Amino acid sequence: MTSSSRTAETADRAQGRGAARRRSFLRPTGYAWILPALVFSVGLLYYSVGYTGYISTLNWNGTAPDVTHVGLANYAKAFGDPVFWLTIQHTAISFVVTFTLSTLLGFVFAALLHSRPWFGGLYKVALFVPVVLAPAIMAPVFRQIFANDGQFNWLLEHIGLGALAQPWLAQSGTALAVILAITIWGGTGVSFILYSAAMGQIDPEQLEAAELDGAGNIRRLVSIIWPNVRGTTLALATLSAIGALKTFDIPYLVTVGGPNFATEFLGTLIYRTSIPLGQVGYGAALSILLLVIALVMAIVLNAGRNKRGARTDA
Repeated sequence: MTSSSRTAETADRAQGRGAARRRSFLRPTGYAWILPALVFSVGLLYYSVGYTGYISTLNWNGTAPDVTHVGLANYAKAFGDPVFWLTIQHTAISFVVTFTLSTLLGFVFAALLHSRPWFGGLYKVALFVPVVLAPAIMAPVFRQIFANDGQFNWLLEHIGLGALAQPWLAQSGTALAVILAITIWGGTGVSFILYSAAMGQIDPEQLEAAELDGAGNIRRLVSIIWPNVRGTTLALATLSAIGALKTFDIPYLVTVGGPNFATEFLGTLIYRTSIPLGQVGYGAALSILLLVIALVMAIVLNAGRNKRGARTDA
């Protein structure tokens, strides 16, 4: 091949690469497909967060044309508000109690279903129905059940425990426990479904081998099934943390955050401060604090999950 031929071939290759680059530039990229979601998240979510942060620096009732800039005074007010710290305490208690009991009950119910009981379909429906029932529908029912003359006290009296009967929702010592019980009742079905799906992925031969080695039901649950559903447990921890932070409907509909702030959560406090009391600036500051707490909790849970995953891979 002569030098002129090699030069012509090199020029053709360069021209071909240039044409390919032009076609690649003109071809639609993946950004076109994510553009609507990007515009939505940036234009609505982050704008709303930024605007809420701006409102949190105001002394404003939400309707007056004149506003007063107060800087970080609303945040200082929150840190000095005992009700705010009470809601943080209630949120922590809600997370620990609901996650522990919902996880335990969901795991036990899923293990029972895994043993193939009679009427398994009806068993699933009965456990999952509370998840799909709207709190607005069930709130009047729970108020009636736990009223001073409600069905729960009636049941206690008819089984010989009448001394325990009391106005469960009307006193600070028991109202929060009732709210947590309702939350657990409504959330156990999610744990049950997730654990059922996770147990269905366990190799049956592994369980059969353990049974041949003499392992009983409890031993197989603790040594084989529980380690294999660890990822589900971590996912439920994240869901429980999110649920505890966004708690609003059940305490507001059942007790309106009372009595004496006994069932007040961050969501109910933000609503009560912003709407009935008209302290929109202070409510916005509480919303920003809720966002910060959520981000910190997400980072902590994600770091724990990554550390556990790295340990498992090692």
